[in-house]
Amino acid sequence: MLYLTRKIGESVIINNNIEVKVVDIRGKSVKIGFTFPEDATVLRQELHERIQEENKAAAAHSLDALDGLDLDLGSSTKVDE
Repeated sequence: MLYLTRKIGESVIINNNIEVKVVDIRGKSVKIGFTFPEDATVLRQELHERIQEENKAAAAHSLDALDGLDLDLGSSTKVDE
């Protein structure tokens, strides 16, 4: 992990197109501002983790549902018209 010291009004640039700027400091809270491309996704860590957990649960549920199916994908049956 990279640690930097910044004062109010100072910023860091990531990948030439993401700016993270210190906007305000009050006690133990730091307000930061972000400037980034429209196609970038920004989530709070706790929300990102919850989404990842839900995606894993949904994928596991889908696999469980497929286990109950009796599919023979190795052969095909052609019906004459």
